[in-house]
Amino acid sequence: MKIDRVVLTGATGFIGSAVLRELCRPREERGDAFAIRVVGRRPPAGMSGVGPLVDAGHAGADEWADADLADPRSLAGVCDGADVLLHLAALVAADEESCVAVNVRGTEALTAETVRAGVGRSVHLSTAAVYGLGPFRGIAVDEVVPAPVSPASRTRLAGEAHALAAGASVLRPGLVLGAGDRWAVPALAELLCAVPALWDGGRARTSVTAVEDLARLIACTGLTGALPGGRIWHAGHPEPVTLAALVAAPAREGIVAAPERTLPPADCREELRSSGTRANSRQFSLFAEDFWFDSREVWRVAGCPPGPGPLDRLAGSAQWYRDLFKGRAAR
Repeated sequence: MKIDRVVLTGATGFIGSAVLRELCRPREERGDAFAIRVVGRRPPAGMSGVGPLVDAGHAGADEWADADLADPRSLAGVCDGADVLLHLAALVAADEESCVAVNVRGTEALTAETVRAGVGRSVHLSTAAVYGLGPFRGIAVDEVVPAPVSPASRTRLAGEAHALAAGASVLRPGLVLGAGDRWAVPALAELLCAVPALWDGGRARTSVTAVEDLARLIACTGLTGALPGGRIWHAGHPEPVTLAALVAAPAREGIVAAPERTLPPADCREELRSSGTRANSRQFSLFAEDFWFDSREVWRVAGCPPGPGPLDRLAGSAQWYRDLFKGRAAR
């Protein structure tokens, strides 16, 4: 299938901005050419106005479509003339109704636009958080019944149904690391401040992906169509990482302090409760218990190398994390 235009939502977000960079790699490197239509409430940095745009530093013509997933009427026509939709936008918030408006009704309206416009291929970004509380140890897609526990994960699961009905490939990553990550490593750092120990000896294993590798997978999936549509795929790195390794890597980069003791889980939870931290037991469980999913198939079927691993790539984003924590400490 010849691709003339790709529609991208979520381009100003953590993962979406990485995918936009991946799509905009120089034409001589990619060997192909297509327009990128970015859909959102505000243009990414370096882009302004409406119509054909150039992303600074990249040799690619982009289009900006002003629309809001919370307002389904604003999505009319955003997929016209498109061959591929990469739907990466989502709302992660505590308010259920706001999440419903964006993650469910917005996704429903957007996928209806793909059907109306005859978009041939779409990729929908979800999350492994739809499974709810673990532990999970190497499970296949839907080997257990999803049981989401937050408004964001409940509504993202509901949004998946609309994407699947329209023939999308749905990706469920676990933790995602890299420049722009304001949740995974920051949450780990906050938990380590509250409970400065290697929890349960650091044995727990977690599905983790570097944002640049996930971006490559999303772009590859959209541009090649290698993944059959209408299916869900786990999108972590094929090899889960242990908690011990997940703590050691940022500690080596000076991002977090390396703990000097170990504690059993019950003692950790008691110390967490008495610490006064904003972090909760559910977040603690995500790191301290097994939370990994069999992700080997997606990379193999997509024909996309998974990369060396998220912790091997952490050095490249270490300064971004250090600056983030320095800024938070200064406030």
